[in-house]
Amino acid sequence: MKKYPLPIWILVIGAFAIGMTEFVIMGLLTEVAADLNVSVSKAGQLISIYALSVAVGGPIIVLLTYRLKRKTTLLLLLLIFILGNIVASVAGNYSVMMLSRVVTALAHGSFFGLGAIIATSLVEPKRQASAMALMFSGLAVSNIIGVPFGTIIGQQWGWRASFAIIAVIGVIAFLWILFFVPNKNTHPTGSVRKELSILKTGKLWMSLLISTFSFSSVFAFFTYISPVLREVSGYHDLGVAVILVIFGVGVTIGNLVGDGLRIGIWIKG
Repeated sequence: MKKYPLPIWILVIGAFAIGMTEFVIMGLLTEVAADLNVSVSKAGQLISIYALSVAVGGPIIVLLTYRLKRKTTLLLLLLIFILGNIVASVAGNYSVMMLSRVVTALAHGSFFGLGAIIATSLVEPKRQASAMALMFSGLAVSNIIGVPFGTIIGQQWGWRASFAIIAVIGVIAFLWILFFVPNKNTHPTGSVRKELSILKTGKLWMSLLISTFSFSSVFAFFTYISPVLREVSGYHDLGVAVILVIFGVGVTIGNLVGDGLRIGIWIKG
């Protein structure tokens, strides 16, 4: 089995950091709410605004950076990501924390889309699918390791420490991409209008709807898993972290099984 190029592993680290910043707040929701002097339900809106910013901001970022080289865009996205987490690590009130979530989320969707393109460009055609899967594995690993680890850090040293660590991981990914990811691509070909024509595809909208309802059903509960485990189920800090590990493992196994089955009732390619 051939080894994957180092740049792909660097993209994995970036994906890990982004996944961690998205989900770690779920394990620290009680601490965040208490520290910012808001209700748990209002603190949960920090998760909702992140998801909304990914959905709205992602396409906007793509359009604004369409003519930039891919490596340049990737570095800009990581700078946005680092800035957002630095703001979170020093947030003194709810409004500043909300702003940090919006800023951080802007890098999310575009990073994964662009990272997948770069990852597939670094290997021969027959290995492109596996290279893309490897890059996205960083997101899965963040659920298994990153989120529980960040939760424990936040419980012991304050929730801001978790975001400070994520910012450091982002800086590491930025530097490694700067020095080790090749800048061999040219400017994108085609027009923005041509790229947007895919929005006329019915299968795309069906895929988006399925994804929207699937994620909504999971995270409507998972958003408040920390207070539920503590106040209803009676778990302490370590128990919450263990449950988060189990959830992450389950998500990863489910993705692997789903990918293997490749079931498509409405979407067939």
